[in-house]
Amino acid sequence: MAMGQVLAALALPGKLIFLHSAIERIDTHMPKPPDLDLALLRSFAIVARTGSISGACLQIGRTQSALSMQMHRLESAIGQPLLHRSGSGVRLTTAGEKLLVHAEALLARHDEILADMVGTGLRGSVSFGCPEDYSAAFLPELLRGFCARHPEVELRMVCAPTLELRPLLHRRQIEMALVSVPDPAGREVIRPAELVWVANEPQPAVLRQASLPLALSAPLTLDYRAACAAMEAVGRRYRVAFASNSLAGLIAIARSGHAISVLTGMAVPADLHVVTAGVPALPRIGIALEYADPRPSLAVRALGGHIGAVLPTL
Repeated sequence: MAMGQVLAALALPGKLIFLHSAIERIDTHMPKPPDLDLALLRSFAIVARTGSISGACLQIGRTQSALSMQMHRLESAIGQPLLHRSGSGVRLTTAGEKLLVHAEALLARHDEILADMVGTGLRGSVSFGCPEDYSAAFLPELLRGFCARHPEVELRMVCAPTLELRPLLHRRQIEMALVSVPDPAGREVIRPAELVWVANEPQPAVLRQASLPLALSAPLTLDYRAACAAMEAVGRRYRVAFASNSLAGLIAIARSGHAISVLTGMAVPADLHVVTAGVPALPRIGIALEYADPRPSLAVRALGGHIGAVLPTL
C-alpha cells in the first residue's frame, strides 16, 4: 500500500498516532543556488540603462575589461545569457529584461534598508548634469549641503548646456540633470530664472551700430532663440558675431566690448552690467530637474529631493 493510503487509513478522528519515518536517507548534497552579488547586479543595471559597456564604465569607474568580466560572472551565476553584444552596444536578452526588473527592485530595497538602519549612511553614486551658468551661481551651495548629509554618496558632474545634457540623459550616460525650460511656470519648474542682456557698460558703444553684434550660445539653445526672437519682434537689426557654448567665453566677449551677450541673471559677474535701455525685453525661463530613469535610485532621489527643497531658497 502506498504511504499516502496508509496515512489516510490511519488518520481517524480522535486518535493520536505516532509514525516513524520510512525515509531511510535524506540527500543533503543537493546543489545550492548561488547567491547573487549585489555589486554585479548594480553594474548590470547600469549597463542596461546606458546600453553600452563603455557608457556604463563612465558611471561605474571601472575599465571595460573589468566590467565585461563582471557581466560574464553574472551570466554564469544565472546560467543564461543576459546581454546581446554588438559593435553598436548591448541589448538585453529576454532573461536580461526579466533580471533587470528584479535587480532594480532588490537594489532599491537594499539602499533603503541601509539608509534606514545607518541614518545618514546613504551610499551609491549619482551622475549629475548642470549648465555652466547654474553651476557657477548656486551649485557649490547645493552640493555642500548634500555632501555634508550624505558623505558616502559619490557625485559625478557634467557641466554642459541643456542642449547637450538631454542627449546624455536619453542615452543614460547621466542619471539626472538641471535643465532650462521655456515655461517659467511649468509644474516641473523648481525655480524661475531671468535672461538678461549683458555688456561691459550700462550703455555699450555697440548699441549705436546699425546691426547689433550679439554673443550667444549655440543655435536652438533657449538664450539664442530668445535673443533672436526679441530682436525680430521689435524689428531691430542684429548679427550673431560670436558663438560659444562656454560661459567663460561669452563673459570674455562681453568684457571686450565687441558684443552684448545673453546670460541668466544669476550668472552675471560683478564687473559686467545688465543692459536694459536700447534692447528688447527678454523672457523668463524655468529651471527644472529631469531624470534618465523613471525609477531612479535612492541616491538619485535623495539628491533630487535636496535640490528641490534648497534651490528655491537660494
